[in-house]
Amino acid sequence: MSNTNNIPAPQATAETGPFWAAAAEGRLLLRRCRDCSAVHYYPRPNCPFCGGETDWVESSGRGEVYSYSLMLRADPPYVIAFVRLEEGIAMMTNIVDCEPSAIVIGMKVKVVYRPTSDGAPVPMFAPI
Repeated sequence: MSNTNNIPAPQATAETGPFWAAAAEGRLLLRRCRDCSAVHYYPRPNCPFCGGETDWVESSGRGEVYSYSLMLRADPPYVIAFVRLEEGIAMMTNIVDCEPSAIVIGMKVKVVYRPTSDGAPVPMFAPI
């Protein structure tokens, strides 16, 4: 299982501040383009697809494991994964609250928040 106390605290910027503030409330925010309607992650003010301005939108926080890698030599072992959210985007994250051997491609997951070194929460995913 992932030891989240070893994760450095996120450094909020003007661009990512709302993302981290929502995380502290247990909400996952994404950005949606005003012009092409594409949703994207990592938060940035301009659309990576067309350059348009973006707005914050709340994610369902549900998705499925798209790909993953087991870090079994780490102490404690942990899992890095790409999770494809219902909104269509993929985000790199950790899978928590299950044995690494139980993870499979297509596993349904939901966002959960885990504290970092200073207690600020970061989004991770757990099986539904």
